[in-house]
Amino acid sequence: MSTDEPDQSTDEHDHEHHEVEGPGYPTPAAMRTESEREKTAFVMSLRVGMDVDGPDFVGVVDVDPDSDTYAELIDTVEMPNKGDELHHFGWNTCSSSCHAEGLVRDHLIVPGQRSSRIHIIDAADPRNPEIEKVIEPEEVFEHDLSAPHTVHCVPEGKIVISMLGNADGELPGGFLQLDQDDFSIDGHWEADSGNMEMNYDYWYQPRHGVMISSEWAAPETYYPGFDLDDVEAGKYGDSIHIWDWETKEHRQTLSFGEEGLIPLEVRMPHNPEETEGYVGAALSSNILRFWEADDGTWEWETVISINDREHEDWDMPVPGLVTDLLISLDDQYLFFSNWLHGDVRMYDISDTGNPRLVDQCWVGGNFADRQTVDDREVRGAPQMLQLSRDGRRLYWTSSLFSSWDNQFYPEIGERGSLMLKADVYPEEGRLELDEDFVVDFGDAPGGPARAHEIRWPGGDCTSDVWQ
Repeated sequence: MSTDEPDQSTDEHDHEHHEVEGPGYPTPAAMRTESEREKTAFVMSLRVGMDVDGPDFVGVVDVDPDSDTYAELIDTVEMPNKGDELHHFGWNTCSSSCHAEGLVRDHLIVPGQRSSRIHIIDAADPRNPEIEKVIEPEEVFEHDLSAPHTVHCVPEGKIVISMLGNADGELPGGFLQLDQDDFSIDGHWEADSGNMEMNYDYWYQPRHGVMISSEWAAPETYYPGFDLDDVEAGKYGDSIHIWDWETKEHRQTLSFGEEGLIPLEVRMPHNPEETEGYVGAALSSNILRFWEADDGTWEWETVISINDREHEDWDMPVPGLVTDLLISLDDQYLFFSNWLHGDVRMYDISDTGNPRLVDQCWVGGNFADRQTVDDREVRGAPQMLQLSRDGRRLYWTSSLFSSWDNQFYPEIGERGSLMLKADVYPEEGRLELDEDFVVDFGDAPGGPARAHEIRWPGGDCTSDVWQ
C-alpha cells in the first residue's frame, strides 16, 4: 500500500480486516503498523514579511528515499492572494470517522492566519494538489471571528477550526464550524464559551466527551511581534480550558500562572480511553500535564522544566521557548522543540507523570554547536515537528511566525527556512540527525519561503483522533 495513492484506495486496504467503511484507521496501532512509509509531505510555506513579492504556498516535498527527487520541493500550490500567513492546516476527515461510510480523506483545509481566508485544496492526488474553493475573510467576519489556527475534523461530519480573535482582531476568539460536504460555514461550534477569551490549539477525546483548548493572545497583540511588556500587562495566556464535547459548553479553566505562560500546543494520548495530556508553555519553557480526577474535575502539574540560559548577545536569560510537541502513535514517546535554545527533545512517557529524557538533537538556535547541515546554514532552530507513523523518523521546520522570525532569527526572513530530519530508534530511545536530508526553502521557486507545519497524505499523529 502506498500512502501516495488517493486515500480511498488506502482505506479500502485497511478496512478489509476491520469491517469499517470510512476514512483513516480503526486504531492507532493500525495506523502505526499497517501504513507504508511516508513518500510525500505537505508543508505550509509562507512569504509574509519577506522581500518576496509572491503569495504563500503549500509545498509538496519528496520524502521517498528511493526517488530521484528525494529531499526536494517537487510542487507548489500557490494561494490566489498575497499576505495570508499560512500557519496550521488539517484534513476534511480523519480516523475519528473511520466507521462513517462515504467519507474520504482527500481535502486539506488551509487557513490564512493574517487574512482569515480559508482555502480548500483537493489533495486526492498527493503529488498534484489543486485549490478547489476559497472562503473569503468577509464570510468569516460575519461570525465575528478571525485568525484561524488549528483544524480538526470531527465525527459528526464537521470540521472545527480554532479562531484566535474576533472580526477586529481583538478578544474573544472562538471556534468556527464547517460542513464536510460543501465546506460551507455553519457558524460557531461553541454553545457557551464561559470565561474563555484567548484561544490557540485544541485536542478532543470524543469517547469521554471532552475537549481541551489552549491560549496565545489576541491577534492584535502577537501580529506585530513579541513584546515582553505585553506579558507583564497580561495580554498573553496562561491557562487551558475544559469543554463538554457533547453540549459544546465551557466547563473549567486551569490557570497555570508563571509556570504556564503562553501554553500553546495541546496533545492527548492516541488511546481514546485516556483522559490526560500535555501542553507546552512556550515562555515558561515547561511541559504541563493535565488529567481528569475521580470527581470529574481536571487537575495539572509541571512535569518537565527547561532552564533559561545565559547568552552574551542577550540582556536577559534565554528561555527554551517550547513551541511544538507531539506524542508517538504508541503513546510511548513525547517529542518537543526548544526554538530559542536550538534542540529537539525525546522523552519516554510510559510513566505519564514522570517523563524521562532519553535523547535530544541540537541543530541551529542560540546554543547548538551545529549550525550547518550538508553545508547549508541552519536558519532558525527546530520548531514545527512531525513524526512518521511508524515512529522512526522525526521531521521539523525552523520558522515560527513571520514577525517573530524577523525578531529572533532575521536570517529566516531574508533567506527562508529549512526542513530537516532525525532518525529515531524507539527500541533504544535514541535520535540521530540525518545529515543527508535538507530541504532549503530558500531555494523555493519564486523566491525564499518560511516552511512551517507538515502533514502526511493518509494522516499523522498530530491530526488523527480516535473514538
